[in-house]
Amino acid sequence: MITKFINEPIKYEGWQLSPHWIYKNFKIQGDSIVAFRGECEVKLTEMVDIEDVINNEPIYSKDMLSFISEQFGVGLVEGVYRQRLLICTIKEVLEKRGIKVVRSGDDLFVDGKKLTVSIATKSLTSILIHTGININSEGAPVKAAGLTNDLGITDIDALANEIMHRYSEETDDILLAATKVRGV
Repeated sequence: MITKFINEPIKYEGWQLSPHWIYKNFKIQGDSIVAFRGECEVKLTEMVDIEDVINNEPIYSKDMLSFISEQFGVGLVEGVYRQRLLICTIKEVLEKRGIKVVRSGDDLFVDGKKLTVSIATKSLTSILIHTGININSEGAPVKAAGLTNDLGITDIDALANEIMHRYSEETDDILLAATKVRGV
């Protein structure tokens, strides 16, 4: 899996969770994950999480670290497993930095405050994952935690690269592990 940190700020609005967005914008073809930071504002009209639409819960963060991954040859259920693997990877990386994180499904919490948003969906050609980690929790529509203002993490680029690298290694290792066993 190819990883790339995008240095320019990008406002995540939900429409970026679309097939070949990474390829068209960053010339990365195939299974990939990119990270970037910027404001996040997903209106109900752009949401793929129907539960959030029904509950009238748009997403907003004035500064978020976003990850978008596109992976091919994968069904939706496996895509959700891969989304959960990304969430678990983020949890491990934060815990390695001494932060106590609680996972509930595809969400991470610190001291009862929501740290992440995440969704996995399927396109005609791939599965798509977006996971965002609040950098600054001020102004969020829910009780939220932020990497910088609540947890004191300022090396956002390094954190993003570590998460992507570990996720990519884990995904690649799972695929390799499947090639070394004989069927019974």
